[in-house]
Amino acid sequence: MTDAAPRDLVVVGASAGGVEALRSLVAGLPQDFPACVLIVLHVPPSSPSALPAILSRVGTLPVRHAREGDRLDPGTVLVAAPDHHLIVYDGAVTLSHGPQENGHRPAIDVLFRSAARAKGGGVVGVILSGALDDGSAGMVAIAQGGGACVIQEFSEALHDSMPRSAAAVVPDATVVSVADMPSVLKTLLATYVPREAPTRLMEVETAMADMDPEAMHEPDRPGRPSGYACPDCHGALFEIEEGPIVRFRCRVGHAWSPESLVARQTTDLESALWMALRSLEEKAALNKQQVVRALDRGHDLTARKLDSDADEAVQAAELLRGLIATIGRGGSPKPGE
Repeated sequence: MTDAAPRDLVVVGASAGGVEALRSLVAGLPQDFPACVLIVLHVPPSSPSALPAILSRVGTLPVRHAREGDRLDPGTVLVAAPDHHLIVYDGAVTLSHGPQENGHRPAIDVLFRSAARAKGGGVVGVILSGALDDGSAGMVAIAQGGGACVIQEFSEALHDSMPRSAAAVVPDATVVSVADMPSVLKTLLATYVPREAPTRLMEVETAMADMDPEAMHEPDRPGRPSGYACPDCHGALFEIEEGPIVRFRCRVGHAWSPESLVARQTTDLESALWMALRSLEEKAALNKQQVVRALDRGHDLTARKLDSDADEAVQAAELLRGLIATIGRGGSPKPGE
């Protein structure tokens, strides 16, 4: 533990419905804001992000995409670039094309965990509107390091899953409307806190997100074998317990919360069912064509067998169609399905 110092870094995570919340937050930050603000918004990897331009128009602070080696200067707002993690290291940031977390790059957990590793209690984490639970593990890391946690009021968020998940794992977090966040942040940033040493887990996982060779080749993985497979690389997932949460990470670094893992498995299951349905439909159509050829050649027994196989394929296809519809509704099959 080092000498106490005021907090000087704010990290913000948002996803679905988060742009409006970010606009309101940045608009309320004063020109003399005493901390650097780092933002991760989930965006498609191949699309240019207009977020810096959007936020620049609503507030007084300069906003731009983070660049390799940018310093954490007070009164600046740096936004994670598409398809790159934003990682905090010793007073500056680095960009990484490292393994996705919860299916995202940039990922909120990567930013928050790296900030907790670098700053200890000197960081404030903010979770805004979003689906599922990316950011919850990062908030736990910030809380464990002595940092402060602020969460958007549930009823105000367009999507309240991320705020509710973060509040569930960090019950001491301040839950407040976005309009009140600037004043809350001002109070938290003025608080002097000790700089706690990072945990071994924070060190290892931050290094993996940055694709550090030593961390990537380390034979002893964090956690214990889970019996589940990584949806991204199909390698074994290791179960990690951190405070009140359980999550998963594979050997090459992909990380998943239980909620995100189930969501991805559901997507993969539906994709597999569609491929199976396509195969059955093609089998039925091909067999029907073969029936015509067999009849033309006077091969009646062969034609009946092919026709029977086609009917079985159609019946199986209808069963799969019902399963796909059930997954889409998120409920139980209708009678007869």
